[in-house]
Amino acid sequence: MNAELSFTEENYLKAMYHLSSEGSGSVNTNTLAESMKTSPASVHDMVKRLSGKKLLAHQKYRGATLSSKGKEVALSIIRKHRLWEVFLVEKLQFKWDEVHEVAEQLEHIKSPLLISRLDEFLGRPKVDPHGDPIPDEHGNMKKTIKAALSNVSIGTQGVMVSVSNDNSTLLKHLDKIGIELGVKIKVIDQIDFDGSIAISIDEGNPQFISKPIADSLMITVL
Repeated sequence: MNAELSFTEENYLKAMYHLSSEGSGSVNTNTLAESMKTSPASVHDMVKRLSGKKLLAHQKYRGATLSSKGKEVALSIIRKHRLWEVFLVEKLQFKWDEVHEVAEQLEHIKSPLLISRLDEFLGRPKVDPHGDPIPDEHGNMKKTIKAALSNVSIGTQGVMVSVSNDNSTLLKHLDKIGIELGVKIKVIDQIDFDGSIAISIDEGNPQFISKPIADSLMITVL
């Protein structure tokens, strides 16, 4: 099925997965149009096309939902994207803020054999450089219980396991202040006025981060 799909069709399926609670919920036209940076009319045409290929189910006024086959295709694209990110960081020394756009191009390579050998070559990694889980060849993906740093109470300590926003400016800033996957972060204080929080990183000196940054940092609570 993947070989019959255009890059744009694959991108729509991937976006549907991310917008629909891991492929299970419905997504309305306006939400999908905003994500794809296109018009609702273009989204309507694409949804109709993908529905014709049995990759989506669409109900008027209720939005579109991935079919089981559509979810399978979306997960295969996500798998390729995240494996290529691992390769770029571990083998080609890209920084974690540099890999997303390159992986966006590489994820459309069709060869299952190449991806299987890439996975084997990398030692079958479970997460990408941003801490997001990598689906296996059957579409299974390990789930971890995690919380945004902005949603935990003062005094909570956890291990940073992922960044929910792969914006390169954010990732560069995290590098600058010493936040990376695996560090221990403790919430020391929160400012009611703007939601910014004071944290310590690996028991270092306190520093403040903004609420948008705290929203993007995902931890497992210790």
